[in-house]
Amino acid sequence: MAETNVAQSFTERRLGSAADLKLYQEELLAQKDPQQAEVIVCYGTGCLAAGAEQVEAALKEALDQAGLDTKVRPLIKTTGCRGFCSRGPLVVIQPEGLFYQKVKASDAEEIVQTTLVEGQPVERLLYQDPQSGEPIPREQDIPFYKKQHRLVLGRIGSVDPTDIRESIAAGAYQALAKVLTGMSPEDVVSEVEKSGLRGRGGAGFPTGRKWRGALKAIEKKGRPVYVVCNGDEGDPGAFMDCMIMEGDPHAVLEGMIIAAYALGSEQGYIYVRHEYPVAIKHLDLAMEQARSLGLLGDNILGSDFCFDLRINRGAGAFVCGESTALFTSIEGLAGEPRPKYVRSVEEGLWGRPTVLNNVESWANVPLIINNGADWFAGIGVPHSTGTKVFSLVGKVNNVGLVEVPMGTSLVEIIEEIGGGVPGGEPFKAVQTGGPSGGCIPYSLKDVPVDYDSLSKVGSMMGSGGMIVMDERDCVVDVARYFLRFLEEESCGKCIPCRLGLTRLREMLDDFSKGKGTEKDVEEIESLGEAIKDGSLCALGGSAPNPVLTTLQYFRDEYLAHINERRCPAGICKELISYQIDQEACTGCRTCARLCPQEAISGEKKKPHTIDQDKCIQCGICLESCNFGAVQVISPALVSQKSQEAAS
Repeated sequence: MAETNVAQSFTERRLGSAADLKLYQEELLAQKDPQQAEVIVCYGTGCLAAGAEQVEAALKEALDQAGLDTKVRPLIKTTGCRGFCSRGPLVVIQPEGLFYQKVKASDAEEIVQTTLVEGQPVERLLYQDPQSGEPIPREQDIPFYKKQHRLVLGRIGSVDPTDIRESIAAGAYQALAKVLTGMSPEDVVSEVEKSGLRGRGGAGFPTGRKWRGALKAIEKKGRPVYVVCNGDEGDPGAFMDCMIMEGDPHAVLEGMIIAAYALGSEQGYIYVRHEYPVAIKHLDLAMEQARSLGLLGDNILGSDFCFDLRINRGAGAFVCGESTALFTSIEGLAGEPRPKYVRSVEEGLWGRPTVLNNVESWANVPLIINNGADWFAGIGVPHSTGTKVFSLVGKVNNVGLVEVPMGTSLVEIIEEIGGGVPGGEPFKAVQTGGPSGGCIPYSLKDVPVDYDSLSKVGSMMGSGGMIVMDERDCVVDVARYFLRFLEEESCGKCIPCRLGLTRLREMLDDFSKGKGTEKDVEEIESLGEAIKDGSLCALGGSAPNPVLTTLQYFRDEYLAHINERRCPAGICKELISYQIDQEACTGCRTCARLCPQEAISGEKKKPHTIDQDKCIQCGICLESCNFGAVQVISPALVSQKSQEAAS
């Protein structure tokens, strides 16, 4: 992405009205040649990790060496995340829409020569249909994209987020202009109410009702009122908000500015976790560019409306994603939740009326204003309108960002868009809603993904994390992982969370070792409900969900751990051991070479054996064996067979 500060080129231009913004957009569009080739390199986090920077540099070098005429020389552009993270680095050639996956720097010369010079696709870089094996040249025809409804993600992947001109050409700030020229604050709040937009950060509280509550509080308490964005995305496996802030920061800014107009706010804050440096950089640059054009700050678009924003960095505390903890952190105090006797719209930041929404919620606001509340309400299902962005991760072929209408079933998201579980087996469970969400079994694969339906099966929407599991995942181990995470991230202010989560985790630790009784299972359920009822904030109030839902849907697996001292998934180390099938082993010595404990012995081309005293159950032998010779067994079963043989 552009390293130069684009804002410097705007110092002599300030948009003094909505008409100026429209004219500027038309000028920018007129400067674009629709037939000019563009080579778009995805700069999402996944693609960067896979080598996107090297790919971009190699493409630039290959173009220089090709010596193309400047009139037909393609533009190389970097963008935010295109979503198909497991296939990165991604390169898209426009205007043809050719989609290249898993591109390496060494592919650059061939792309330039074959595609840009000769006009032919590089077939080996095209996505192949997993069933037919046929190449699919264009992005819009790939099932991963074809079955999505990308609205919030609509501009991401096509505009350079570091250049406001590209965003304006694509329609950014037109909703703001519409609001300032033809809508009263009451009109804006009513439109958001009518749309049915619910908060995308987890609780799903109606956004319009929250704004209406703030207006009522302002009538009693007066101003100032604050507008705050929650960008403290801390759920394991979640990266939706990060990619929106990185890929389309102006959508977030525009939504917040519109809310500020509706509420009469003059100051807003964007709270971003410190681990998102690129998001912070792009938001900073976006605000600087918006100020220089008169879209943020004093007298926005020539009006008497003034509003500005600043970024506050979180310090990595998961609990600061909770609203009151976030407020105390912005105020310079330790990020600890406050009792919610009074709602934040009445007493939030510095005790003043405050509207807090998450990144995705703010990005939806311009869409509602531009297209109308009825349009938005017509997407999704009643009481859960619009689309939702999910991060699809875990045991699924197509890892990445997915945006679908509310009400889309789990099986559609995981198997049709996500490509299913590697190997073709049905998924075992899916964790929705982050570490405080619930594990939903395959038997409920047809459940619609909306706020109310997920709540009915014991889970929740959360911010949109979706972790897919297969039969190799142990639900006891999964619940232990999430409990450990929440235990460590708890602020410890209230007893139910501080002591209750520790006790829950200790009992699951025992289960993983084959200890415990069925009475302990009942105690876990009772303690989980007590923690939910007694905790100070939503972290503790939802923390038992992974345990309670896995007990509800996978009780037999818990009982196998304590009654049979067996881990059905073969994960809990103290309940498994590895042995080598002497008939299946070819003596290739791969497992012996990789074993960190040198626990495997045997001559080449002869069956090997595992020394159980040295084995640490790391599983490397199982993963490395290409002949299915390594088996996971239960020590309890081995002991039983030994006793039977002895008798």
